[in-house]
Amino acid sequence: MSKNLIYFTVGPTQVHPETEAYVHDALESGVCSISHRGKTFAELFARTVASVKKLLNVPEGFHVFFLGSATEGIERVIENCVREKSFHLVNGAFSARFFETAQELKKRPEKVEVAKGQGFDFSSLTVPAEAEMVCVTHNETSTGVALDMQDIYTLKRKYPEKLFALDIVSSAPYVDIDYSLIDCAFFSVQKGFGMPAGLGVIIVNDACIAKAERLQEEGMNIGSYHNFPVLLGYEVKHQTPETPNVLGIYLLGRVCDAYIERGIERIRTETDEKAEKIYSFFGKHGAYKPFVKNPAWRSPTTIVIDTPEGSAPVMKTLADAGFVVSSGYGKAKDAQIRIANFPTHSLKDVEGMLAAL
Repeated sequence: MSKNLIYFTVGPTQVHPETEAYVHDALESGVCSISHRGKTFAELFARTVASVKKLLNVPEGFHVFFLGSATEGIERVIENCVREKSFHLVNGAFSARFFETAQELKKRPEKVEVAKGQGFDFSSLTVPAEAEMVCVTHNETSTGVALDMQDIYTLKRKYPEKLFALDIVSSAPYVDIDYSLIDCAFFSVQKGFGMPAGLGVIIVNDACIAKAERLQEEGMNIGSYHNFPVLLGYEVKHQTPETPNVLGIYLLGRVCDAYIERGIERIRTETDEKAEKIYSFFGKHGAYKPFVKNPAWRSPTTIVIDTPEGSAPVMKTLADAGFVVSSGYGKAKDAQIRIANFPTHSLKDVEGMLAAL
């Protein structure tokens, strides 16, 4: 694998430019050898949580837990917050996984499903009365559709008694969330944070904790060492239940600090500018076109392009020029490419990638 390649893959993706230096610092300072029950780790845990909260503007009353992945986050949310019924907005493979996980956990989920490449008509959505939690994938990585947060907030205001869980795997830290209208959000670090994979982060409020405790008191299975009450018990000590990905937690803190210094509003503005350049290019291209036709539904962070003559030749052209993109997802593997647009991708690299086409 060449260092000279620029990875526009949708996850894992191009690593943060200071990753090598951060890893060197971790090795030099002994981070990878410290005890997860010692004072040094507790300080590291506290610093990283503080940086995550500051970058993402997470208010008091929310807790940050570390998991193995965002896929685990899906399971933890359902186990800890749903007694019987969850309600899911499904418009692609990853929102479908949220729904299917609830089925596998023997819940009785319901869903509203639209075609791939589509968003939702929130004005017509009706959440079932029995639903305890509404599960939303903000940015569907498989199709390149991003939902409007204002629509999600409107739905929450309509159903304030429901818990709302938000998958922000492909939109954090770009997405700007009003946490007073969200109960839970989760992501992994190998996309927008430009880190090696292997760490998931879940942000939950006290309402989610209380629901988990009630289910546990009722004798329901809410998981074992990674259930919310256990995670909370260790969080107050700035620890994790198990020996965690200490290097990942350290790197996340360093990347968050770098993003804070850079400025989250600047990151969002730059992301929008790069997305506009990419969509404009393909909107004018003779052969390759954006898969998502409605501009209001187009993701600024994961961009899906139809390649009618096949994705392989396009990917080879780009790879020969030093740029790696993702193929389409699932059945669309050979008919689409997917282009990441995360904070680790510079405008110069975007322009170079487009010039290669």
